[in-house]
Amino acid sequence: MKKISLFVGAICMVVSSFAQMPERTLENIAKYTSLCRHHIYKDMKGMYREAGQSLVYPFLAPGSNQYLDMLWDWDSWLSNVALKQILLENGTEKDRLEALKYEQGCVLNALHYGGMDGWIPIWIERNAPSREEMLKKRNPWKSNMHKPTIAQHAALIVRSMDGNAEWLREEFYKLQAFVCKYLNHHRHQATGLMYWQTDEAIGVDNDPSTFYRPHGSSGSIFLNALMYRELLAMEYLADCLNLGEIADSFRKEADNLKEQVQEHCWDPRDGFYYSVDLNLLPVEKPDIEGLMPGDLYLHVGQPRNYDCLIQRFSVWSGFMSMWSGIATPEQAKEMVERHFHDTRSFNAPAGIRTLSPLEKMYNVRASGNPSSWQGPIWINVNYLVFRGLVNYGFKEEAKELAEKTILLLGRDYERFGALHEYYLPDNGEPVLNKGFQNWNLLVLNMAAWLEGKPMITEF
Repeated sequence: MKKISLFVGAICMVVSSFAQMPERTLENIAKYTSLCRHHIYKDMKGMYREAGQSLVYPFLAPGSNQYLDMLWDWDSWLSNVALKQILLENGTEKDRLEALKYEQGCVLNALHYGGMDGWIPIWIERNAPSREEMLKKRNPWKSNMHKPTIAQHAALIVRSMDGNAEWLREEFYKLQAFVCKYLNHHRHQATGLMYWQTDEAIGVDNDPSTFYRPHGSSGSIFLNALMYRELLAMEYLADCLNLGEIADSFRKEADNLKEQVQEHCWDPRDGFYYSVDLNLLPVEKPDIEGLMPGDLYLHVGQPRNYDCLIQRFSVWSGFMSMWSGIATPEQAKEMVERHFHDTRSFNAPAGIRTLSPLEKMYNVRASGNPSSWQGPIWINVNYLVFRGLVNYGFKEEAKELAEKTILLLGRDYERFGALHEYYLPDNGEPVLNKGFQNWNLLVLNMAAWLEGKPMITEF
């Protein structure tokens, strides 16, 4: 019996060693940072894809068999932020010039599928049909499109070229049409907020504030934060192209959107930014001529005086208000104190939970269509929350999140020789899609900041 107990105990010790995150010690941070750099430096060209068929320019792909030969919208942008960090640390001038065609190609491939109506697809496969064929099967005015990250991606590249945007000039009208489509056809008139047309391919696939919600009803904080930064990027690009009046118009749009997000999405009760529900019945005035004496017209005494309802779902994207610079310093402080530090909610051993386990929708089971954003750890989330913390001066919290990310991915490399798409929050176990690179490589940007070295940031 004693031998059996010892044997069982030994098994439990082995299992527990794989069932928890490594300790956040200086030794472990150094070890796993080195391991991440070794693998990423070696594998980074795995994201390079050559031009061909529908993709007329070379581009960057997320990696893994699931996304082997496709251009994705915000994936290529954040992958490029990571790529520039890799090239800064371990690249020559020749390497950077080689990479530039793949970087610019992401933007130019997207704009190649653009048009005067502004619609651009979310992803483009190598054997994708033409734009005209795509639009025979969908209504561009009632379907989602490329997330507002094209201008940000272009601005990232232009900034690294000392403001030279001439490679973009001939296609800049398509970029303007794209951004203006969001402003003119994805904006709620009463609140001024951007909304998703449907819940298709929103990036944060099954975010409960949008998933299976009525079409056109989700004033997503994620979408609005991206859009605010996209408008600022448009201002920058227009200035680089000596289009001052156009730059001014986009700056005004950005300022207006920031005000609307602060007004409608900030919840003083919870001290957090939320998405909002726009699915309200219109306020109708009574037909005075049709009323008879004594007739009752519902709600005429006091119709609603609000234009949306806050969706109090504890979704990670509330922190996007800090990444984007929309939150005030006072709001950011409250968010960090009440929400970042709450281990029952967002703060997990492996990073930031995409949905709080206090929500009934919390679910970390593997899922590929949709991808699971109802609790698992995504590295782009860790990074974007980290960037928001740095932006507002929360250095200790940013350090904590950077170290957790390094330990998570370093251990993944140590055990499996590759990274995965997303992870369990409490023990860091990978869930699916071995070989996924993409925005996971942003761990190097976080490590550089941690070590006080130059860090590439998104525009």
